[in-house]
Amino acid sequence: MEANKRAANEGRALSVETLHWEHFSHGSDIGVRGFGASVEEAFEQAAVALTAVVANASRIRRLESVEVHCTAPDVEVLFVSWLNAVIYEMAVRRMLFSGFQVTTSGCFLTGKLFGEKVDPERHQLAVEAKGATFTALKVIRQQDGRWLAECVIDV
Repeated sequence: MEANKRAANEGRALSVETLHWEHFSHGSDIGVRGFGASVEEAFEQAAVALTAVVANASRIRRLESVEVHCTAPDVEVLFVSWLNAVIYEMAVRRMLFSGFQVTTSGCFLTGKLFGEKVDPERHQLAVEAKGATFTALKVIRQQDGRWLAECVIDV
């Protein structure tokens, strides 16, 4: 199981235990999990996990930014909408993203994606993410106070 041990955004003093991501197996698809001290951080980390499904995230430079907006009836659907917005921007802009900033207000999300145009040789593309699904969907505050956001990505 891979885990990102770095903060998604520079300047944050967060412990490795609070902020990270991981993958989990789910048949022929792959699950993504994000953990953070806030729901926003968990969403950001899940987006890094999503990127790591597609390519080597450590090779993606933060040269351009893209802003996205999502609304949903609840936080779980908002999470799926967020990941699908990232997937959409990857596809239409032919970009990969390695940094994310999320702010939420109720069930409205504003996100910033930081990345660059796809370079197949340097980014070591693996698979195409088709969409975030409602399979294994969960956005919860755990007993230790950390937030967990997870779902399965159709690849």
